[in-house]
Amino acid sequence: MIPLLAAVGAITIAVLLWRALGAQRISVPQRRPAVAPDDDPEFLRKLSEQQRNRPTDENDS
Repeated sequence: MIPLLAAVGAITIAVLLWRALGAQRISVPQRRPAVAPDDDPEFLRKLSEQQRNRPTDENDS
């Protein structure tokens, strides 16, 4: 019984040390939270550029 407990303890300590010191951390990429178009700076910047680049027609007013 004592050898079994010693083996379980040794395996537990080995796994804890491996996770703390040796295992490469695999991180899940963080997804950007969904942003409404009117709150998204990238969308607003593109919209502003499109409006500036659009030819204006003086006769349509």
